[in-house]
Amino acid sequence: MPQRTAQQWFDAYGQSHQNKTNKFIHWIMVPLIFFTIVALLWELPKPQWMGENPFINWASLIMLPVLYFYYTLSLSIMLGMFAFTCCCLLASYVLDLHLPISLWSFSLGMFAIAWVFQFIGHKIEGAKPSFFEDLQFLLVGPAWLLGFIYQRLGIRYD
Repeated sequence: MPQRTAQQWFDAYGQSHQNKTNKFIHWIMVPLIFFTIVALLWELPKPQWMGENPFINWASLIMLPVLYFYYTLSLSIMLGMFAFTCCCLLASYVLDLHLPISLWSFSLGMFAIAWVFQFIGHKIEGAKPSFFEDLQFLLVGPAWLLGFIYQRLGIRYD
């Protein structure tokens, strides 16, 4: 079976994201969910073989196959998602040092809140989330938003 193009993924994802309120919710909650997943992975205990560098951890390692998925969509999508992932890793590092509560607790709470809003958005939309059809849509959501940014900036992603 041939690989879907980025635009084919975005078009399929967009079918259940037509309502303006649902789209607005997604613009806030999809990046928040991506960040909270990175932060939760950041908090996983590091085995000794990962060494002392704080950026060599489960979050950075698990993001490698995620970035490969984005690369299969397009190099420009992968580069944008790489930049966003780096921002998430840096934010995890800073928040881990400075939050008055554990990054794990903060991220878990934000993750739950974000998903509640996502489901509210889909209730308003009247369509179930795309990932019920295919789990890969969990990765398509952030790239779909990036696609809108790229279109606005005149950056090609095909």
